Amino acid sequence: MSDNNTSLEELRELVRIFVSEREWEVFHTPKDLAMSIAIEAAELMEIFQWCDRREPLEGQKMELFQEELADVVIYCLAAANAAKIDLSEAIKKKIKKNVLKYPREHFRGRYSQKEL
Repeated sequence: MSDNNTSLEELRELVRIFVSEREWEVFHTPKDLAMSIAIEAAELMEIFQWCDRREPLEGQKMELFQEELADVVIYCLAAANAAKIDLSEAIKKKIKKNVLKYPREHFRGRYSQKEL
């Protein structure tokens, strides 16, 4: 499996099967999954705690980054499954909103105007 030949649907099904085989559906409410996403995102950030931002991402740090990022995505897929959200449509819709909110001619290479 790689990004080049794996669909979002296949990944969602992989997560659904994993959850189903353990009978965890009862625990996978949108609220609990949202909390799990936040917890895993914090673990992802922890990798960089007290590091220089120019420090390369390699070796064990890269392995940890991959694992924690995968955990975040797995919980996101589980949340989409639990809430019956078409994630592809949700992402497309959100990108359209972001295009309007952050027009490239005003924001290319810049933070939002609120942060300037």
